[in-house]
Parts: sequence; structure tokens; C-alpha cells
Amino acid sequence: MKTILNSRATALAGLAVVGALTMTACNDDAASSDSASTPPATQAPATPSAAPTTPAASASAAAPTGGTTGGSSAGSTGGATGGAPDQAGPTAAAGSTLKIGEAATIPFVSGSTKGTVSLAVTSIDKGDPADLAPLKLGDKVTGMVPYYVRFKVTNTGSTDLSFASLTQMKGTLPDGGEAAEVMLIGTFDKCPHPSFPKGFTNGQSIASCVLALAPSATKVAGAEYWGEPYSLGKGVNWK
Repeated sequence: MKTILNSRATALAGLAVVGALTMTACNDDAASSDSASTPPATQAPATPSAAPTTPAASASAAAPTGGTTGGSSAGSTGGATGGAPDQAGPTAAAGSTLKIGEAATIPFVSGSTKGTVSLAVTSIDKGDPADLAPLKLGDKVTGMVPYYVRFKVTNTGSTDLSFASLTQMKGTLPDGGEAAEVMLIGTFDKCPHPSFPKGFTNGQSIASCVLALAPSATKVAGAEYWGEPYSLGKGVNWK
């Protein structure tokens, strides 16, 4: 997996982490095979102010103190599944907070595509620092622990969201601060982040994941969705 490591001010070769730092990982083989089945994607910017268009994962400099936060990670692999739309209720207000596992109805915007989805963070799983070895991030992640923020997206609107991708999810620290963000290009088996498949219409669901890093002294304790019409710090939160 080819990686790109950036700070907010500097871009280097490696995986990207936003917040305290940003990283981008790319598996050359996976990227070439993915392009045969899905439309090409452009690399997301290192700063969280613009919505990335490629699979991305965010993590902050928070040190994990315990094990898994939230519910089970079952169903965290990519792929669409059928079934009735989640009953998430009214559109979630900016700044609202839900429990891990609870679904929120949110407007979904990806370029010119607009729709409505049900979004739920299903678990925040603590990984092992050794998980990061394939990403070749080097000293930039010394003392950091990966966390896998897993979530489920269900199309609850009338718009076909084929090939779109929900990327504006990030990890948050126990104090509510923004987590460092890791953007992945290609595949990372421990944290798959697929685009929506063809035929992603009403009732279709997909499980996804973003990668967050935290110093060993703290942990990634929550997550925030900040895509349009929300914004960083004023999005929909899960704890």
C-alpha cells in the first residue's frame, strides 16, 4: 500500500492523518483493480474543510485507554444489502449527539448528487499499532494507535446514489476535539471504505469504515459526520 503523510501545512509521501496530522494510503495493486469496477476517484484534500471524494478515514491524537468503544463491528465489510430503510426519524440537527448504534437521518450531498440517508456509527474498534505497518507511515505514527470507526449508510430517499461515497466522517477525542484523519486510497482490509455500489437506491445499505489514530495516552471516543449541510464542530455526533 502506497502511503502519503501530511500535516496541515506540509505534504510528504505516505498515509494521511488530519487534525493533529493527516495521512493518505494507496494500495497500487488494489487501486488499479478497483478502477476496473468503479469510476475513478480523486484524492481528498488533507484539510477537513473540503469534502474528500475518495475513501477516507479520520483520527485524532488521542491515546486509547481501553478496548472497543461502542457496539459490535459485525457487518463492517463493504457491499450493499437490501432491506427496509432504517427508521431514523426527522433530519438530525447540527450539533446533535447520538449513542453508538443509533441512526440519524441526514441530507446527503456528493457533487451534484443529493439525497437522504440514514447514518449510524455502529462501533469504534481499537486496533493494534502493528496494523499500520503495511501503510509504511514510519516515525510519523510512532506511539499512535489505530481506531476503526465503523458506520452503516442506508439510502432512505428517492435518489439513486450509485458510486457516491460518504467520506466526511471523523474520529473525536474524549474532550470533543478533532481527531487526526487518515485517508485511504485503494484497499485496507481492516477498515474497508467502499463507494456506494451500482443500484444504491431506496432501502439499500452499505457498511463502511474510517481509520483514526490516537496517542496511546488517550483514545478515539466518538465520531462526527460533518458533510453538507453540517460543518466541522457543528455536525452530527456519536459517543
